[in-house]
Amino acid sequence: MTMMEYFIPALGHVFEPASIFILFVGTIAGLIIGALPGLSSTMGVALAIPLTFGMDPKVGLMLLGAVYCSSVYGGSLTAILIRTPGTDASIATTFDGFPLTQQGLAGKAIGISTTASLVGGIISAMALLCIAPFLAKMALKFGPSEYFLVGLFGLSVIISISTGGYLKGLLIGFFGLLIATTGMDNFTGFPRFIFNNDSLLDGIPILPALIGLFSLSQAIKISVNDRTSIIVNPESLKFSDRIIPEKEDIRRTWKTMLRSSVIGVIVGIMPGAGTSIAAFLSYNEAKRASKNPESFGKGNIEGVAAPEAANNAVTGGSLVPALTLGIPGNAVTAVFIGGLTIQGLIPGPNLFTKYGEITYTLLVSLFVANIMFAVIGFAFAKQFVKIVKTPTKVLAPIICVLSVIGSYSIRNNFLDVWLLFGFGVLGYFMERFNFSPTPIVLALILGPMVEAEFRRTLTLFHGSLVPVLFRPISFFIIVLIIISVVFPLLRDFRKGRQLTNDWSD
Repeated sequence: MTMMEYFIPALGHVFEPASIFILFVGTIAGLIIGALPGLSSTMGVALAIPLTFGMDPKVGLMLLGAVYCSSVYGGSLTAILIRTPGTDASIATTFDGFPLTQQGLAGKAIGISTTASLVGGIISAMALLCIAPFLAKMALKFGPSEYFLVGLFGLSVIISISTGGYLKGLLIGFFGLLIATTGMDNFTGFPRFIFNNDSLLDGIPILPALIGLFSLSQAIKISVNDRTSIIVNPESLKFSDRIIPEKEDIRRTWKTMLRSSVIGVIVGIMPGAGTSIAAFLSYNEAKRASKNPESFGKGNIEGVAAPEAANNAVTGGSLVPALTLGIPGNAVTAVFIGGLTIQGLIPGPNLFTKYGEITYTLLVSLFVANIMFAVIGFAFAKQFVKIVKTPTKVLAPIICVLSVIGSYSIRNNFLDVWLLFGFGVLGYFMERFNFSPTPIVLALILGPMVEAEFRRTLTLFHGSLVPVLFRPISFFIIVLIIISVVFPLLRDFRKGRQLTNDWSD
């Protein structure tokens, strides 16, 4: 079937009343989570996954997509009003967003942020719709060696996303790969690391791990914090000026929005880059292209438009490798892949052929989700910022209850609840000691695939990996792996040398 043969039924599914309602609920939930400092898009998607269990796959994926898109935008509200980004994607938004608030122009800043987020989101959805099917067709030519290398490429992202040093990231990655070996060996049928518990024969369930690492850990963090509110000064959350941008503001920023959206899509497709990098790159590019670069950091609306367009454009871009190749380029898409597998959908070419109607429904729904969060943002921004005043003694128990229900509901097995608490405590201490939990997620998702395809490759080539080098696609992926590993190392080496030279001067 052609793309249009899937596209037309997808339109019908998206505009069903039940689908519109789900998109609305997902958008509201994403906005709330995004606006709460300390919480993240990853946490929002992880908490939403249990809700999709039992739903029609099309509806369930629409919910996840809506939460993902709107949570990225939601972080800009507190970034602008109180200089506290709701998510790390909105850090660059504080540079000019908060100075505008200090000037009494918070409404203008939020209006530009909402418009830029809409533009970035729509362009990213268009890019996903155009690029993903083409890449999926290319993936049909993949054999065991190519899928093995694709898995390695995904694992190489650990180098790029590691916080606190590469060694820490690699150690956590190896720990995650060790956990991923739990369960029955698919080749020999021998049980590994199950500790006489048959519930572990299928391996560590992905959902309790995801919710524990990204959601329950934040609830623990909030609970041990001495503050009664998630922000320091909740009384400061107020503004009264116009939110809808004026024509002059649009005229000043439309080029910046388009340029930053393209940057965001490209960065999103690159595994390991993420929203923060896209936001900072677009901010610097906007400043470089501006006629008044000295005004950046003092309340320039282009300084708000650039990062917001870019980080929302990352959403669609990051789903390109996730849906077509199964490579989670960041923590959110790793969790998203977890949601796909729970629905019985394996990322790859089959998503665009065998499950084409489901996949294209998701792609079309992203357009609607972006429009929906913009409309809701313009209409209810003043109300949404009040959510940040939620007392921690209310917020933490809500997250805990949702986490427990979500983990138990999939298999109705209390072992999953214990795993949830175990990963939650692990995630809390990892954050305290500056370890990123994302390598564990990548290892849990990609580890079984890498192991299986590696053994198939050895079987196919009679125990030798040399023939892999002479397969064009395999060789190209090997080059990408080398670049993915070496580039961050060289970048940090150059940065270190620059700091040394500056110090000596």
